[in-house]
Amino acid sequence: MTATTDTQETPGANVPGGGYEPTDRTVPSRSRERARYDRETVHSILDQAYVCHLGFVRDGAPVVLPTLYGRVGETLYVHGSTGSRPLLAAGQADPGLPVCLTVTHVDGLVLARSAFHHSINYRSVIVHGTAYQVTDEDERRMALDALVDHVVPGRSADSRPANARELAATAVIRLDLNEVSAKLRTGGPHDEPEDMGLPYWSGVVPVAPVHGSPIPADDLAPGIAVPDYLTAL
Repeated sequence: MTATTDTQETPGANVPGGGYEPTDRTVPSRSRERARYDRETVHSILDQAYVCHLGFVRDGAPVVLPTLYGRVGETLYVHGSTGSRPLLAAGQADPGLPVCLTVTHVDGLVLARSAFHHSINYRSVIVHGTAYQVTDEDERRMALDALVDHVVPGRSADSRPANARELAATAVIRLDLNEVSAKLRTGGPHDEPEDMGLPYWSGVVPVAPVHGSPIPADDLAPGIAVPDYLTAL
């Protein structure tokens, strides 16, 4: 599936002061007018997703892992087991672990009159860089709180913090937001002029996440109400 482009812009022309500088790796080879490098767009896309895909090379072969993450300012934190291969590699002070981290939202299914022009509306972020293991205990605790609050804001203050045994079994890596780009598609289908009269439905089917009503655990103690931060979802 593909889609035509609407306008042509110079890559990086939409970067305001303080935006991420485009690089050879962050300028897309197709649909360059969809790229964004401003922090507001990048942070918004990152903050509204739950799962990232962390790509790296292991034993000469590519590996991509879906995992949770959290953002604190210009840093992303990812956690896992201390025995995890990527986290062990990131624990090396030099050179760390070269990674590519991606986040994607699907906002709509774009149905054109021709199969060729079917597409999706989306928002995505790609981060290139080197990940390093976090060894400072205060930063690790802060990062783990950020991971919990990324999924449900306010939850870290309403749960038991990790104890020493749990901290010893958990590794955290950090990836700074230096080489970053966002890419977006919005709008309807782009059909060929000669296809406009075809008898096929054309348009967009919106896609959006929905949070259902909280379901209490079977062993939840009586009298514990649903917290306000959950009803806010």
